[in-house]
Amino acid sequence: MKETDQIDEYILSHTDKEGEYLNALYRATNLKLLRPRMASGHLQGRILKMFVEMIHPRQVLEIGTYSGYSALCMAEGLGEGAMIHTFEINDEQEDFTRSWFEHSDYADKITFYIGDVLELLPKMDIVFDMAFIDGNKRNYMEYYELVLPRLRKGGFIFADNTLWDGHVLETPKDNDLQTIGMEKFNDSVAADERVEKVILPLRDGMTIIRKK
Repeated sequence: MKETDQIDEYILSHTDKEGEYLNALYRATNLKLLRPRMASGHLQGRILKMFVEMIHPRQVLEIGTYSGYSALCMAEGLGEGAMIHTFEINDEQEDFTRSWFEHSDYADKITFYIGDVLELLPKMDIVFDMAFIDGNKRNYMEYYELVLPRLRKGGFIFADNTLWDGHVLETPKDNDLQTIGMEKFNDSVAADERVEKVILPLRDGMTIIRKK
């Protein structure tokens, strides 16, 4: 076993368990869905829950629902009357994910939308306290500019996959729009004086952004 694998095992063994329902969802994600690595998983899920408990948001935005694992983790940490608005563009995902939401203990804390957040969110009048961006990497800048004006002062954005398997260190090919989009996002956020920011080397990288 590699040392990094041993470290990963050590970290998880000293972190709160994810619970039987989330564990079952993660197993189902790996068995039934394409690209199961997209699910947040145990460690990131516990971190998201703790961030929610620290921030105490009333309105949370998630871009990129996938199997619903991260939304359920954040819902665990929500207070009474708080809500997660989670958007998934892939309509083939709806039946699987909606069922896991509806049978969870947090169904009343999650509003699930199928469609393009870039089209749907401008029609909604909601100010968010926290956002989790985990959608199409080529659109990260569009998501960012959509979310920031709708985020309260002092609110937080968490952007996933910002190290992009290390490809952010490379010069991308012209047709590698995912890497190009991620590098543009990282460079733009780093230079944006409207926010404070830090990249955590968690899994594939997570950027924490606080609106000034």
